Amino acid sequence: MKDREHSVHWEAPEHTHIEKTSDWYWILGILAVSASIASMIFNNVLFGIAILLGAAAMAIVSHRGPRVIEFEISARGIRIGNDLHPYATLESYYLDENNTENPQLILKSKKTFVPLIILAIPEEYIGIIEDIVASRLYEEHLEEPLSHRLLEIVGF
Repeated sequence: MKDREHSVHWEAPEHTHIEKTSDWYWILGILAVSASIASMIFNNVLFGIAILLGAAAMAIVSHRGPRVIEFEISARGIRIGNDLHPYATLESYYLDENNTENPQLILKSKKTFVPLIILAIPEEYIGIIEDIVASRLYEEHLEEPLSHRLLEIVGF
């Protein structure tokens, strides 16, 4: 039961949802069709089709709201929904308390396809989370990737 005392649980939406206006969808459509036509002019039909499919997927995903996910940080590792990330699969962490929206816990993973794991954390758990994670990982200055920030600016 000692591990239960040193764990933090919370629920949060998987991302910050921004309602899109019809203008956003029109701009997405115009850009996708223009890029698709340009790629077809340059004899790259397959890429043009991929652009249209990607834009359609973006429109569908951006329309639905975010799911609420359970998070847990414990002695075993970091659980996001049903996925457990043991500390053995993580290299380092950084607590970004100065983020404009929410404090974030940024974790550097050893996995190739998941290099960074970024969690929005409640302000009241910052100290507890730092105590748990600092005893298992070393702290390294990590930043949210530019691609994440660009997607937030675009409203994704």
